This record gives sequence, C-alpha cells and structure tokens, in this order.
Amino acid sequence: ESSAACEVCEGAEEMTEPLKQCTAWLHAYFCEPARMASLPVPAFHHPLLRRDSFTRQVLWTLLRDVKFGEAVSYKQLADLAGNSRAARAVGGAMRSNPIPIIIPCHRVICSSGQTGNYGGGNLMKEWLLSHEKLQKEKLAY
Repeated sequence: ESSAACEVCEGAEEMTEPLKQCTAWLHAYFCEPARMASLPVPAFHHPLLRRDSFTRQVLWTLLRDVKFGEAVSYKQLADLAGNSRAARAVGGAMRSNPIPIIIPCHRVICSSGQTGNYGGGNLMKEWLLSHEKLQKEKLAY
C-alpha cells in the first residue's frame, strides 16, 4: 500500500465535465472506495460501447453486476450476459475493453481461480485484485 497522497493535477478547473467525472471516479477507486457507489459512472462515448453487440453486453454486465472486491469467471460472466456457452467470447470482450479499471475487466478470472491474462500485465491485474480485496476488508470494519 502506498503512502503517497492522492491528488488531482493542476488545471483541474479547466477539465470538461466528463473528464472531471472520470477523475473523481478514479480518485475514489484508488483512494476512497466507499464513495464509488455514490458517484455517477462516467459517460462513455467509445463506438464499441454504443453499438449493439455481445461485447457491449458483456462489458455493461461486468460494470453493472460485478462489484468492487468481487471476481467472476469468464464462464460466469458469459452466463450473466445471456450466453452460457460464450466464455471465449467474454475473453475477447475483455481484450477489447476500451476503458479498463472503470469497466473492471481485471475482475474476470479463470474458473480454476487463476487470474488469467490482462492487457496491463498480469502483475497489474494481481495488484488491482489485491487492492480491491484490501480496501473491501477495510470497509467491512
């Protein structure tokens, strides 16, 4: 756990509203997870998240249903997204996630319990999962 203070860079007053929402959300994720539930999810304008597809369904399901400090297998996420036989397609959706951390693809793990792959590297995935587990334990007290 880092002892560094969380801070927003200079010029925050010049940010657009969507960027302010993202900054607030990421600050809460890393520094004040208890606040995350009360923050709006930033607006997403990426084309992948606008067209009707299984990838979009998977990403929105992950964002909506897999909470901070939880993990889900590729197969479980396929079930939640409405196609129990699409675990491999869920892996493809995770690879194409345009906004990792906000859409928490690091929370998707193998059925065996192994972490699986992550675009930011497996060490980063393990760190994010550990961060969430530690913060969730702190919130429980």
